[in-house]
Order: sequence, then C-alpha cells, then structure tokens
Amino acid sequence: MRIKHFFFLLLFSLTNIQAYAAARIQHWQSSQGGQVYFVASPGLPMVDIRLVFDAGSARDGKHQGIASLTASLLETGAGQWSADQLAQRFDDVGAKFHYATNRDTSSISLRTLTQADLFTQAVTTFQHIISQPRFAAQDFQRIKEQTLIGLKQQQERPGYIAKKAFYQSLYAQHPYAHLKAGDPESVSAIQLTDIQKFYQQYYVSNNAVLVIVGDLTETQVKETAEALFSSLRTGEKAAKLPQASLPVKGKKQHIAFSSTQTHVLAGLPILSRKDADYFPLYVGNHILGGSGLVSKLFGEIREKRGLAYSAYSYFSPLAVQGPFTLGLQTQNKQRTIAIDVMQQTLGDFITQGPTQAELTAAKKNITGGFVLRFDNNKKLLNYVAMIAFYQLPLDYLQTFQDKVSQVTLEEIKSAFHRRVKTDLLQIISVGGE
Repeated sequence: MRIKHFFFLLLFSLTNIQAYAAARIQHWQSSQGGQVYFVASPGLPMVDIRLVFDAGSARDGKHQGIASLTASLLETGAGQWSADQLAQRFDDVGAKFHYATNRDTSSISLRTLTQADLFTQAVTTFQHIISQPRFAAQDFQRIKEQTLIGLKQQQERPGYIAKKAFYQSLYAQHPYAHLKAGDPESVSAIQLTDIQKFYQQYYVSNNAVLVIVGDLTETQVKETAEALFSSLRTGEKAAKLPQASLPVKGKKQHIAFSSTQTHVLAGLPILSRKDADYFPLYVGNHILGGSGLVSKLFGEIREKRGLAYSAYSYFSPLAVQGPFTLGLQTQNKQRTIAIDVMQQTLGDFITQGPTQAELTAAKKNITGGFVLRFDNNKKLLNYVAMIAFYQLPLDYLQTFQDKVSQVTLEEIKSAFHRRVKTDLLQIISVGGE
C-alpha cells in the first residue's frame, strides 16, 4: 500500500510553477565540512536527496572507466545488506535510488516520502550505501563483465565510434579525452583494489555537496545532512582539473565503417560553467543550432538542401572548457557537401551574427519556457545540484531570464568571433565511402 500511495502522489501531484520559479536556495556547511544546499518545497510529502562527488570520469587517470564502474557497484551490497535486501528496503517504503556518472561528477540520489518511519528507513539505507559499500569480489567481476559486453556492443555503432574519436581529437591528453565508460582494454585492466582506492579517495565529505529539495524543515535537513556527512570519511577535495587547450590545428578525419549513414561531429573545447561569455554563447547557439526546426543549421542543411534529417549544435559547459559540438547524420554520398554546408553556415554566423528578429525570437523562446525546466522537485534538484557543484550564484535561477534578455547582437557576434576558431575545428565522420 505504501508503494501505491507513493506512485499515486507522483502521478497526481500538481505544483504551482511560480513557487518553483521563486524557490530560494539555502546554503550552509555541515560540522564535518560538507556543503549543504536546500530548497523547501512544501505541499507534497516527498523529498529528493542527492550527494554529488567530484568523482567523474575526469578523475579516472590511467584506469579509464573506473569512476563509472565504481558508481555502478554501490548498489550491489552495503553493510549487512545484499543487493536484493537493499532493493527490498527501498521498495518497502516506496523509495527510489539512483546513481549517475558524467565527466565531472558521480552522484547518488534518493527520492522518498517524508513520513517519519518511511523517511528514516530510506535515509538509513542510503547512508549505508554511500558509506559502507561491500565491493564484493563476485559483484565486481559480474559488473565488470557486463560493462565489457556493453562496450564491445558499442564499438559496433558508428555514433559511438564518432563520439570516441571526437573527444580524443578535442582533448588529446586532457582528462576529458575519453568516454566515461572507458574502453575494453582499460576496463579489463581495472582490479577490485583500484575500485576500493578510488572510492576511498573521492567518496569523502570534503569532496561532496549535498542537495535536498522537498517537504522538510530546515531542522530536519540539518539533521539529515549531519548524519550523511558524518558517515563519510573527511578526506580531501579533488585537485582542480587542468585547463583544456585549443587544438594546434584544424582536422578532418573520416573513419570507414560499413553503414548507409555517415555520422558527423565537429567542434572545439570552449565553455566552462563560470565563463564570462556563457550567456552570449548560449543565446547565440540557440539561433545557430540549438532551437531545433527553426535553427540556422537545420534550415540550411535539412530544409534547403535535404542533406540530413537533423542538424544541431550545442555547448556542454563543464568545470573547465567543455565541448562545443555540431552534428548531423547524412547519406554516405552526401558526406562532403553536408560538412561543407555545416562549416559555411557556422562561418557565416560568426561573420554576420544573428538578426535582431532572430535574437528577439530566441530570447522569447528561452525565457518563455524557462520555468517549465524546473516545475517539479526532480527537475529543480538537477538545477540546484548543478548550481551547488559548480558554485554558481544562489540566485542563478531567479536571474537567468534577465541575463538572457540582456544579451545583445554585438555580444553574440563578439563571443563567437573570439571563441569559435573555425580554422581549428575538429571534424570527425564515420560511415561508408
């Protein structure tokens, strides 16, 4: 009955969007030194909790794939409980557990009801997972083998091959150069002791931020934060990542693959989360390739010439310079012309910039739908976790629309001209000849 009640609440909960738009982020430091970020969301007896560690794939070192593998092992057993027992403890109280790894972070999340007995069991189970993972040898071997099977299957997909080559081309020896899952060779070499060392180094309170969004009082949140952080070793914060350099020269690389479609990726390492050019680049890219059917890339490549079903571009801001990516899929015989049109469209945009009408439409589109991006607890949690990890201003959500509205044509043109060096563009294509 508890599970049914939980999903009934999820299905039928309707929350005032304006309340989320005005959400105030509270921030403090726990007695153990851990950073806590809290947004009160009363009305629905539910809470989302996320611990974010600076333990993404950029911390893999020579063991590429170890961050992802470590995170996937956490739910296989903790303390006195097996994987099945952990799952049952969450199921009994209608709670949901989740983990994820990207380039900068590994995160562990819990969603639970706030009724005292249900909340206590869910948080206690969560606490055991983060602080007492078993890392049993048989579980390690099983998950490792599953990972290797997945990696081998991925190598049969042109999109994966293109993405792997793309990041290697952009980042060379930088920690962002490899995909988060690693490759068969690197994962095969990882030993259980490597997993244990990685966990001991990075899953510590000084290397984490705790984000809580939901129907709890500040007192309850402080008690929960103290309990969670006190169960972790204090440890040290991970060292800052090195800055990513632009490639020395431009590159076009075609990788032959037996497929009817060619996958194309192009780009450069450009944007960090705190970059002064963030908003001009973000708004400008919405016009260039981020707005779907009405973007310039889509119009030139798809609408005018029918060279691809879709064409797009986006920035992926990270702790240091994340990639600016342009992409499309096209018939093998149209590969060269499609790439030429993509480059020409980008070049024209950098030279000419957008029109005032395009900028006005982009601002309206971005700001008009912004509050819908965090109109429930889960979405809001994602944003607050991003703000917390990258140490962005606590009023980021409240000021976002104003900052978008203040972007000018001159700022967009200047930012793209200074930052997007077309002569250094890295272009990877994978497909038939």
